[in-house]
Amino acid sequence: MGFDVEEFDLPLEYGRSISFDEQLQISTNGTNSILKLLRSANVKATFFCTANYALHKPDVIAIIVNEGHEIASHGYFHSDFKTEHLKQSKLVLEDISGTEVMGFRMARMMPVDEAEIKMAGYTYNSSINPTWLPGRYNNFDKPRTWFYDQGVLQIPASVSPLIRFPLFWLSFHNLSLPLIKWMSSAAYRKDGYLNLYFHPWEFTNLHNKEKYGLPGYISKNSGEPFILRIKGFIEWAKSKGYEFSRTNDFASSVMKKQTVIETLAPVQ
Repeated sequence: MGFDVEEFDLPLEYGRSISFDEQLQISTNGTNSILKLLRSANVKATFFCTANYALHKPDVIAIIVNEGHEIASHGYFHSDFKTEHLKQSKLVLEDISGTEVMGFRMARMMPVDEAEIKMAGYTYNSSINPTWLPGRYNNFDKPRTWFYDQGVLQIPASVSPLIRFPLFWLSFHNLSLPLIKWMSSAAYRKDGYLNLYFHPWEFTNLHNKEKYGLPGYISKNSGEPFILRIKGFIEWAKSKGYEFSRTNDFASSVMKKQTVIETLAPVQ
């Protein structure tokens, strides 16, 4: 499970003005709810953070690290990207967290140059949603499970087999939990793992249409109902025997297996 910790700038896309302090506070409130949930479930996860958020909330980053979770990069700013931000965000996050930052996820899962990801020093990239969503993603030509590109391990978000229905945050807001569990189980059987991602602001109440301007398919089941949904999903996954891990742990296991395969391969 991964959580994209960013300044809550989503209302700006819908013509609403929200102060930077409130953007930080909403994301922080949601992150605290997530940490409480993970703590009670004894689950470790990955927090993809913007450097901008970390610089303003180093105390939150310290809690995330102290509780055994991974810090990865979500860029420098959530709504502004320059190639140099790849390396800059990594250095800032490593300085604040005191940990090595191995992974990257581009804001809004937008395309990013893998050669630049490699040059910035990342081991893995989780910026692909391997499905098609109008106006957002068109990735049917990409593998739906992990692969390498430019020497960087790619870990796409999970989708269902065959039709590639996205098992991402919006699905957890709008579909019934039994349907989500059924598709997740199918993806797990097919792929051997799930890569799910969410945002802290989903764990806060977003129903104020006048203030945030968010459409119903985003605000639906936000706040406490979303906390309960994710709690129920975690309990279900544990009952199925699924093990939770940080993304860097998964990446390390994949790379070790790949090394063994290459070592055992016959010399041509």
